[in-house]
Amino acid sequence: MRKIVHRHLGKVVAGAAVAVAGTAVMVGITLPGSAGADESSGGLRGGSQAAQQAGQGQGQTAVEPGVVERAPAEGDKGTGRDPLTDDETKRVEQIALNRQLLTSGENVEGQRGPQRISVDLADPEENELDDPNAPRRADVTFYDYKDDTLVTKTVNLGSGKVERTDTQHGVQPPISRDEMVEAAKLLIADPLGAGLRADYKDATGKELTSPDQLTLNSMVYRATSGAQPALLAKCGEHRCVRLFPKVLNGSWIDARQLVIDLSARKVGKLG
Repeated sequence: MRKIVHRHLGKVVAGAAVAVAGTAVMVGITLPGSAGADESSGGLRGGSQAAQQAGQGQGQTAVEPGVVERAPAEGDKGTGRDPLTDDETKRVEQIALNRQLLTSGENVEGQRGPQRISVDLADPEENELDDPNAPRRADVTFYDYKDDTLVTKTVNLGSGKVERTDTQHGVQPPISRDEMVEAAKLLIADPLGAGLRADYKDATGKELTSPDQLTLNSMVYRATSGAQPALLAKCGEHRCVRLFPKVLNGSWIDARQLVIDLSARKVGKLG
């Protein structure tokens, strides 16, 4: 009987959930059943043909299949509490990203300009709650990796002006997609990523060279006194992330003990 080799990194975890030890966080993914979807479509097609044949056999006119109309094109401006349109999102980001922030900031890849985290419709002011004509505003959030600063700018969509700027340190919003990808690049290239690469090869027979080969989930990691090596002691002040990678259309890979410090661009391992 062959012996099962347990790597230091962990083994490929089958199933659709990862239990995160120590923080009682559980990541769950529901996978659609492709076979079930195909069978449903086939059943609908078969039922339609049978109904037509039955109707024709009785001398009745077959019912034409329904037609799904294309959704109307999104306008460049929303009203009231409508979600931000694509045009509004692009516009407020351009307004919020002024010359000073663009030239002095740094994104997750170390390039010029801060990292965009999110653009959301802002809540109305307290005295505007019952006003149907209250101004539409957007909160645009950036993370500046140059000095680990979270910058939120509130833009008035009507006037096109920045009404407020809020700067915070030690505040860590959820990790954005671009940040997850960069974290995966750092992990794949790091010596501590050897187990991840090996587990991927065991699962697929191929070399892991790019984040595009994985489905990624993540959570922010904050340092706790005595719970991590000195390399990760600044997590919370720094932007740090734990990744939950999954083979595309395949199994999970356990990388829970590894933390990527995006600010320092280093990988550490929890004890």
